[in-house]
Amino acid sequence: MNANHPAIPPQDLEKYSSALTLSDMEIFIYPELLFSLVLANIMSPKLWAWRNDPWFAGLHKLTPYRRILRLKQFIIDHYTFNLDLDTWGLTTQERELARFRGLLDETALAQSNALFGYEGDKYYFDLDIRKHFGLDKYTSSVIPYWKTETLEAMDAFRFKEGYPTGAGECVSLSTLYAAAMFVVCGIPLEDIFLLATPLHSQNFVLVNDGVLTNNRRLVTKNMWFNGTELTDKAQRALRHEQVTVVSHISGHVHCFYRDTTIDPKAYHRFEQHLRKFLTTDITMEILLNFLRQYSSLQSCFQLRHDLNGHAHYIPVEKVYAYEHASTFKISDDTRSKLLDELDEDEFFPAPMENRILLNKFDEFFKQHRVNLDKPEQVERLMAEMECNCTRNRSAVQELLSFARLEPNLPALGGKQHVTHLAHIQLAPTMTREEIMAHLAGLRAELPVADLAFYAYRDLAHCDAVPFLKAALERSPVSLKGAEQLGDDELLATLEKLPNASIYDGARLAQPDEVWNYRRGDGLERALLLANIWKARHPQDAFVLASDGAVVTLKFGAHEVGWPTGKAVALNVTL
Repeated sequence: MNANHPAIPPQDLEKYSSALTLSDMEIFIYPELLFSLVLANIMSPKLWAWRNDPWFAGLHKLTPYRRILRLKQFIIDHYTFNLDLDTWGLTTQERELARFRGLLDETALAQSNALFGYEGDKYYFDLDIRKHFGLDKYTSSVIPYWKTETLEAMDAFRFKEGYPTGAGECVSLSTLYAAAMFVVCGIPLEDIFLLATPLHSQNFVLVNDGVLTNNRRLVTKNMWFNGTELTDKAQRALRHEQVTVVSHISGHVHCFYRDTTIDPKAYHRFEQHLRKFLTTDITMEILLNFLRQYSSLQSCFQLRHDLNGHAHYIPVEKVYAYEHASTFKISDDTRSKLLDELDEDEFFPAPMENRILLNKFDEFFKQHRVNLDKPEQVERLMAEMECNCTRNRSAVQELLSFARLEPNLPALGGKQHVTHLAHIQLAPTMTREEIMAHLAGLRAELPVADLAFYAYRDLAHCDAVPFLKAALERSPVSLKGAEQLGDDELLATLEKLPNASIYDGARLAQPDEVWNYRRGDGLERALLLANIWKARHPQDAFVLASDGAVVTLKFGAHEVGWPTGKAVALNVTL
């Protein structure tokens, strides 16, 4: 196989092969894989090339937050969010459960994975979340793979029809963000925490009051409380889901596993910052932002505005409706200008019954602070909101929930902290070569570092067995795509594919990556051929040999030889 790395013990083979496919369930079962992918992206020369892009010129002169903003725009320009569940093919619940039998019971899995029964709470049922994600197509035991892409695979989407740029799903984007914040923006990894929930993955970054990544975009504390539809969508995971995994340079904590490796001090720091990020005092601006988001409560309120020297009144929902097309906002000091834009016939000459007059809160909040930790201050606010509106009490409760979210995080209490002798110590000032050398030196003692080289696809320094296992057991896209091709047509098609890999050096693409992106080095195409032929003709023996210049695949009565630029020595019988 490969003399540059010891063979993987049989009990670890499933984990190490999972580092090559990185499906949603694999990361849930083996949570260390999440940070391993971050490290793999940090080692990627493609990411380091970003530092030379003119877009990042003068980046060092900016504050950390401004650097992150520059990065956000780069990611928006170069990647689109992709959740086409057919991209990486299909599997079955039974097959996946059989792989991990004994590691996690089915009840726990159903509570944490949308492909195994999880649909979220009442909120998600209202959204019809399975239809939203396209899961309604899979009503039987047949389910899609939900795979995470490396940076190279994200970039390679531009080779697929319909993708003018790179692409990736939420875990791909969150791990890319974490790696790029470190490599490009110089944000210490100690300040970056990855959060995985059953339906989403995002990061919390300890910069300023905190920055939350959400797919391609960012959410600051001010944005979290602005009440817009975009922010409402960004809140879904933390507001409605259990955080199953928190991953960090120091380790991870998982909601279902007893063992945890994350540094307790780092986790406590994270919890404090996140809870502070998710909590705000109630002010006039927060009240009006709340009503923007909870539009069903707007009918409890009205606004007074002077027209031609006389007081007039308008339902709040009308003002918010006009706000969409205006540069002015009801929630800041441009409110009067917004109201001046409205026609006089939108107003009433007298106050409306059963509606709270919002104007009185301008003075109230000037005189009173509403800290959610002070019950007497909350009660004072509730008294101000007393009226005949039958929903005023529920409105206050909704407002309190809007101003403070208690995230459902994994608790360290009751867990067993596992301490490793070695620790990852990476600094933004290190070169790529220094980082790779540091991680290589930790491989024997730290599994997350070892797994990072497998996620990095470095077959020059990894046991080939996990790669081959993943390639020949979890590559359904190429099997489906080649269904209409006869054997001779298949050989001709693969012969004509561009002899170009999406990975540099001795790093290899999996067969479905070769098929999806319609290109591959000779060794990669030989593995793709082996995957398809093995499924068609399981009785045939396969011998794959590569000397770093030519790869030869003997299968049945056939033999193909293709040039390869991958310096990987292989001689295996499949």
